[in-house]
Amino acid sequence: MVEVEDSLNLTFAQPWILWLIIPILIALLFFYIRFGRKKIGTLRFSAFQLIEGIPISTGAWKRYLLVAFRLLGISLILVALARPQDRNTRKEVNAEGVDIMLVLDISSSMRAMDFKPNRLEAVKKVADQFVANRLTDRIGLIVFAAESFLKCPLTTDLSRLQGFINDIVIIDEKFDGTAIGLAIASGVNRLRDSQAKSKVMIVLSDGKNNAGELDPITAAQIAKDYNIKIYTIGAGTNGQALMPVKTAMGMQNMRVQVDVDEKTLQNIAETTGGIYFRATNEATLARIYDQISQMEKTQYQVKEYVQYAELFYWPLLAGLLFLSLESILDKTLFRRYP
Repeated sequence: MVEVEDSLNLTFAQPWILWLIIPILIALLFFYIRFGRKKIGTLRFSAFQLIEGIPISTGAWKRYLLVAFRLLGISLILVALARPQDRNTRKEVNAEGVDIMLVLDISSSMRAMDFKPNRLEAVKKVADQFVANRLTDRIGLIVFAAESFLKCPLTTDLSRLQGFINDIVIIDEKFDGTAIGLAIASGVNRLRDSQAKSKVMIVLSDGKNNAGELDPITAAQIAKDYNIKIYTIGAGTNGQALMPVKTAMGMQNMRVQVDVDEKTLQNIAETTGGIYFRATNEATLARIYDQISQMEKTQYQVKEYVQYAELFYWPLLAGLLFLSLESILDKTLFRRYP
C-alpha cells in the first residue's frame, strides 16, 4: 500500500531577522520623537493680530501618517529579508498492511449491563478506537447472531467503517442465537483471496455456539488452511450479569447467568495460531484490542520530500510601495513650507 500525504506550511529561511523588527522600530520611533521636531518649518510673526481669524491646523496627522508609512515599509522589507517560504511536504508511505476482519456478536445477550452501558456499546466504542489506530490496514466488519451479516468489506476508508460500527444494533429476535462457526466461515470468505502479508480475524462473542450448520473448530481449520490467524475474545463477567428481559410486566433488569464457551473460543484461536482473551469489563477489552494491535504491527517505510517556494517578493514589493508612497506624499501633497 502507498499512502501519499501533502501539507503546506509557511516558514522562514532566516527567522532570526524577525526578532530585529521590534528593536529597529523602537529605535526609529525614538529617533523621530527625539529629533523629528527640528525638521518642522516655522514662521515668526511680530503680532498675533496678523493671523486672527485664520483657521489654525498643525498638520501633525500628516507627519504621523508619513512616519507610519516609513515604519511599515521598513518592517515589510525586514520580513522579506527573513525569506518567507511555502514549505510543501510530501510523504510516501510504503506499507506492508494487515487485512483484518472484525467479527462481532450482536445476539440479545449483548444487552447485558456488566459493561457500561452494556456489552454491545462498550464493544463498539473499543472497536472504533482500534480502527482509528490502524491507518495503513484494510479492515472489514461482520456481525453475527443465528446468521452472519457483512456490514463492511475490507476497506481503507476507515471513517466509513467507523460509521458502520457506530450503527450496529442488537439483532431482531427472529435471528437471535450464536453461530460462531458460520461467522468465521464468512470471515474466511472475505480474507481467503487477500494478498496481504498478514490476514487476521478478531472474533468476539459472549455465548456458546448454538446455531448455524458449521462447527466452529471446523471453520477454524478452514481459516488455518488459508493462513488466517484468529484472535478470539470472550466478553462477559464471571457469574451473573444484569440484562433487560421481557416479562409480563414489560422489560425489566434481571440477573442472568453468563455463559461464555471459553473452551471453544480457545480451541479456535489455538488452531489458527492466535490467542484467546477474556474481557470482563470495558477497560480489559480495550487492553485486549491494544495488545492485538501491538502483536499485528504493520511494517512500513516513510519517504519525505520537501519543496520550498520563495515568497519574499510579496512583502518586499509591499514595503517598497509604502516607502515610495511616503516619499511621494512628503514631496507633494504633504510638502512643508518654508
